[in-house]
Amino acid sequence: MRLARCARHGGAPFWGVVDLEHGEVSPILGLFTDWAPRVTAGEGISALKLAHRPVPLADVVLLPPIDPVNRVVVAGANYTKHLKEDFGLEAPSQPVAFLKAYGALIGANDSIRFPPLTDELDHEVELVAVIGRNEVDPQDPLASVLGYTVGNDVSARDLQRSGPKGIGMDLFAAKSQDRTTGVGPWIVTRDEFPAGSPRLRLTLSVNGELRQDGHTSDMTWDVGELVAFVAARSSFACGDILFTGSPAGVGMGTGKFLKSGDVVEATVEGIGTLRNVVSEKYS
Repeated sequence: MRLARCARHGGAPFWGVVDLEHGEVSPILGLFTDWAPRVTAGEGISALKLAHRPVPLADVVLLPPIDPVNRVVVAGANYTKHLKEDFGLEAPSQPVAFLKAYGALIGANDSIRFPPLTDELDHEVELVAVIGRNEVDPQDPLASVLGYTVGNDVSARDLQRSGPKGIGMDLFAAKSQDRTTGVGPWIVTRDEFPAGSPRLRLTLSVNGELRQDGHTSDMTWDVGELVAFVAARSSFACGDILFTGSPAGVGMGTGKFLKSGDVVEATVEGIGTLRNVVSEKYS
């Protein structure tokens, strides 16, 4: 099942079930926090009360599939090849996690804002897990996952390196620039995938040129391990999302940073594609 957060042009956001075959989205009645735990528990579409009339998919804007009250958690340094080839680093002994500002998010077809403070705007395709309940069982952390979506963790690399000596990277400046990070186009529920952490191909192209081509099986820590690691330090809430790391091939390693007008397409197998165009640089 595909669950999208969307809006009619100029209208209020709503959640809906996407039917790609018929090009429709059926609005879901009720709050996300009421029905998402039931879907997460395995009740499927029977947990949802749908509006009588579906809306043509062409008539809606796809929004990031997360409500403004929820947190965006990013787990980095999770692909060894990415660390070695793009940063010259060895894998850390435990996961690395931090928060991204909600205002950084854009939808599946929105423009990537080119912030004025950076000259090194970079791309990072990622599998994103969506939490569907407030409690995480450390013995079965995947049971708290509603489903998965696609993320492009766009980063300002020069700002990332600008942290004061002895303090470390400035991840807030690098990762939370307004309207830069694509998420979507929808959530594909966990029951659509085999049991366990998903094993999926991730790709990212710029103007049709393949820049990243990786697989979630190359993660140092799988989705369940990342969920458990974060939950032990800061409780998840229903609707929070978790970026799970990016494979090799980012601009930091290749020297190919994003430019105004670039068409960036980030795809995760079995989920979908983000297609975002980089705007003119803001002054």
